[in-house]
Amino acid sequence: MSAVNGGDVRSVLMVGVGGQGTILAGRILSEGLAEAGYDVKMSEIHGMSQRGGSVSTHVRFGERVRSPVTGRGGADVIAAFEKLEALRWLEYLKEGGLMLINDFEIPPAPVLMGLEPYPDGIADELSGRARVGVFDARAIAEGLGNARAMNMVLLGALAKAVGVGGVDWEGTIRRNVKKGFEDLNIRAFEHGFLRLGPFG
Repeated sequence: MSAVNGGDVRSVLMVGVGGQGTILAGRILSEGLAEAGYDVKMSEIHGMSQRGGSVSTHVRFGERVRSPVTGRGGADVIAAFEKLEALRWLEYLKEGGLMLINDFEIPPAPVLMGLEPYPDGIADELSGRARVGVFDARAIAEGLGNARAMNMVLLGALAKAVGVGGVDWEGTIRRNVKKGFEDLNIRAFEHGFLRLGPFG
């Protein structure tokens, strides 16, 4: 049974920090779903800087999708590539939705400048307000040989959460990642897909 329930159009939100690969993950998700026969709309929103600013990727799919942007309370699944981004985007998760959280910190400028502390207990706070799955995608990717593949680990978990069949994830990944890194990224995706089991 799918981890995403209800409605013709389903909404996925990927949030993180510039340089984490959220946009590439969103493009692979969108392309895979489109090739499987879904109407797909995707929107990318960049923060103040290309690397280090907040980035969000909205993907909506179904029989017919009119808007590419997910409104507040509209996301079936949010995949947060960085912990603080999970807290920032919680209001976009619908009631009963699933929040996937990468247990990974990228301190924002106020924290780096010593003006504010990085918040503690983010996952615990969110677990009282939503269905939450937490795992260290960077550690999984490092174990496979390259920490940069953590975006594919998160994409694999997200694909499992969305729960649609008939998608050629391997072929879509091969077409979109750098040559020579295809097998690594596919293994990272597979690890993320399997990792969702305990909380999906």
